[in-house]
Parts: sequence; structure tokens; C-alpha cells
Amino acid sequence: MFDSTRRKWLQALGISGAAATVAGCAGNEAPAVTETENNTLTQQSDGPAETDADRVAADPTDLPDPVDWSSPRTHEVTLTVEEVTAEIEPGVTFDYMTFDGQIPGPMIRVRQGDTVEFTMENAPENAMPHNVDFHAVYGTGGGAVATTASPGSENSMRFQANYPGAFIYHCAVPNLDYHISAGMFGMIVVEPKQGLPEVDRELYLGQHELYTDKDTGQEGHHGFDFEAMAAEQPTYVLLNGEKYAWAAARYGPVEVQQGERVRVFLVDGGPNLSSNFHPIGNVWSEAYRDGGLPEDEDLSAYADKNIQTMKVPPGSCMIGEMDTPVPERIKLVDHALSRVARKGLLAEVDVLGTEDEAVYDPDFGGTDHDGPHYG
Repeated sequence: MFDSTRRKWLQALGISGAAATVAGCAGNEAPAVTETENNTLTQQSDGPAETDADRVAADPTDLPDPVDWSSPRTHEVTLTVEEVTAEIEPGVTFDYMTFDGQIPGPMIRVRQGDTVEFTMENAPENAMPHNVDFHAVYGTGGGAVATTASPGSENSMRFQANYPGAFIYHCAVPNLDYHISAGMFGMIVVEPKQGLPEVDRELYLGQHELYTDKDTGQEGHHGFDFEAMAAEQPTYVLLNGEKYAWAAARYGPVEVQQGERVRVFLVDGGPNLSSNFHPIGNVWSEAYRDGGLPEDEDLSAYADKNIQTMKVPPGSCMIGEMDTPVPERIKLVDHALSRVARKGLLAEVDVLGTEDEAVYDPDFGGTDHDGPHYG
């Protein structure tokens, strides 16, 4: 078994080392795309490139329903790698690498003890080999060796989800940091046998950095910058692959109703920066650090309570829940705030409802009230 998967790995590496130049289209010709010695694709162009994807930012509300079964199941799961050109922000394009055309890749959701029959497809129009490392897998490379596939091929593995939690999956070829930065990461949730507590709404987000050869916001096509990545100096730090993707200025805000309990799943692809995940105007009423979930225990008793900011290392996840007693706009940020103000990281959640002045009175301006006066 190990010998066969090792051969898959070596074959894919051989293909990646010998990849040829990919020419542009005839007619209204696109810039030539070449593979460099670092196994990266760069488009030779000063202006924005022609896009072949309207967006890469995954919809935070598009995630699987909670587990509602009580005995082990087998799930057939397929992820397709898509290399696409899309906008980071208007007028700024980049060559992304994605699972199923979105960042983060689709959430996979199973129950502890379930079996996953997993297939990774590498689309024939792609230029590079890819694979998947699941942090929820006992096995060499988290399955990366077994799933390595060259363009136009696929590979499969089967695994049992034996420990509960929220775990990252990501590409793990030799230039894994480049592939992850360019979008190849997602989350697998393994719910404990007793399930997760019921909530009214769930959201799914992914944080990562982009390292490009132009300044933040500079119009044109941005190539990848390995030196910037080695120095850990990103051009952009993003939620769901695009600048302010799910804020009001782009595709958001996400809307929820007053009084709903909202669960947020965050996966930090990195490849280098930890997230300091904070809901401005709210708090994580209950939170699970690193996505860790207990076995056969009361989850509420296990969770951290009333956490303002959760540290999420690269290659890890978090699960946090928020209460929504008043209408407001919650800003989901990395509290390393230069990443918000200057690097593009922000999502917004609008809570719709009726003001409750006992909880929050935004128009209060008098001083004739009980209690101490500050200021």
C-alpha cells in the first residue's frame, strides 16, 4: 500500500518538474503564462488579466447542515482543484489555486466514527500537481501522498474520522506554502458523537495571506512573490480570498435576525500568520480553541466563555458562538488591525431587529441618570 502511494507521489513530482510553457489564446490573446524554476505560474502583463472566475470568495452561509445521524455512515467526497484568475479587488487580478473554485474550500462535515471515501480531481486545464493533507486523518501526510494527482488525473483514499474537532485540510506539495497562500485550504468538521449544541445560524470563513509582486491596491495583474512569502511580508491578508469580500463594500454584509445564536467556523490557512479573531461589538459567548471538541462530554462545560479575541494559529481552526440581543453591524476582524485597515481583512454581519435600550442605547446623551459618570 505504501509503495503504491509513494509511486503516485514521485510520478507527480516528475511531472511538475517537467511542466512546459502554456501559451495564451489566439485572437484576443491573453498574456503568455510560464512556469518558473520555483514551480509557480506568472502572467506577463502590466494591466489586469482577463478573469475566468467571477469570484473566489466562498459564501459564508453555504455550509453543510449539522450532523443529525446517530450511527456511523460512509460519505463519498470529491474535491476538484481549479486554477483560476480572479480579482482580489476591483482592478487587481491574481492567479488563484482553489478547491472547487472557492476560498476556503468546501466544508466537509461528518460524525466521529464515520468513514470518508475521498477523491481529489486535478482538472485537465491545470498546470500543476496537487494533493490534500487532512488534519483529521491518521496516515502519511494526512493523505497527501495518496491523493497526489497531476493535471487531468485523480487519486483517492479512504479514512475513518476517529477524533472530533474542526480541522484544516490543505494542499501539501513541495511548494505547499505557495499553494495554500493562493487558496488551497478548507475545513473538515468531525462532530462528536453527541453532536454540537443547536444554534440558529452558522457561518464559515477562511483567513490567509497573499504575497504578490505589486503593492496593496496597485492596479494590474499581481504575480506571486516567493521572497515576500519567505520574509512573511504579505501584500494582502484576507477572509475568503478577496479584499473585504463579505463586507458591505463587496458581497456582504451577511444578515441574521436579532436574538439568533450564531456559530462561526474559522480556518486559518496561513501559511504564516496567526489570526487574532474578534467580533467588534460582540464577544465569543462560547468558543473552542483550535477547533478542539471533547469526546463524550458536555460541550458547553468544555467551551471557553466570553472570549473577546481568539488566537488561531496557521494550520488551525476555531469555533465561536455569538449572541445577538440588539441590532448592530458586527465586524469580524483580525485584531492585528493593520491587516484590516491596510491589507483587506474584514467581514460584516448585520443583526436585524428592534432596538433594546436596556442593553444598548446609541442615542443616550443626558447625564441625569443613576450610577457613576465617566469622562
